[in-house]
Amino acid sequence: MKKIVSVFCFLLALSFVLPAQDAPGFRFGFQSSPTWSWLRTSDKKLEGVGSNWGLKLGAMGEYYFTSNYAFIGGLGFGFNQGGNIQNGYEMASLWDDSDLSEEKFKVVEKEAKLHYRLNYVEIPFGLKMRGGSNEDARIKFYAEIPVFTIGFVTRAQGDIRGSQDKNTEDEDIRDDVKGLSLAWGLGGGIEYEFASSATLVAGLAFQQQFTDVTGKGMVQKNPGDAFVDEKSKGNIGLIALKLGVFF
Repeated sequence: MKKIVSVFCFLLALSFVLPAQDAPGFRFGFQSSPTWSWLRTSDKKLEGVGSNWGLKLGAMGEYYFTSNYAFIGGLGFGFNQGGNIQNGYEMASLWDDSDLSEEKFKVVEKEAKLHYRLNYVEIPFGLKMRGGSNEDARIKFYAEIPVFTIGFVTRAQGDIRGSQDKNTEDEDIRDDVKGLSLAWGLGGGIEYEFASSATLVAGLAFQQQFTDVTGKGMVQKNPGDAFVDEKSKGNIGLIALKLGVFF
């Protein structure tokens, strides 16, 4: 946590240093955006249920190569991303590689819910288009498409819910979560220039992973059967209320 606070303070300091360089067409700012995320798998018996409320914090940069088109990028953090997976098999072992507080938590029965809570360091990049009633308008509309995000897991915690005797919280499941995430997305909203060098941004953004996050597991299909490999892929989807300021 101390490292995260240190990096965020560094990014905040940059927001005041970089604009002074008067780089042509360049803007720098930062965001604090509430998020709503969910987890889905390619296996119908490992159903995605529920969602997570989280937050995105970070620095944003834009380079306008024309008056209304820009390359965008940034560096930030995504907190508490994920959701729940409800086991539909007789038994399932989806966190077998992790060092859980008790060995019995590694195998859950039918209807048990595995809750994923993941933190990421994120590097987004993409294209932005904007326009208004005229070039000097204080209010402008924008669209960001496409936006790609590279994410690196910094923390992975899990809870087990809905089980008879295996409910637990705050388990370290880092070894059962893929460390690298690749996602695509899009967004749109409005900008309001409230000062000569400061602009507020508000909008909605959608993000969808196209890499697997859940790793490997094993399941028992019927009572007494041997456990077999579970090969589904799990992906996180996310909607963010983007709130930010550019300088």
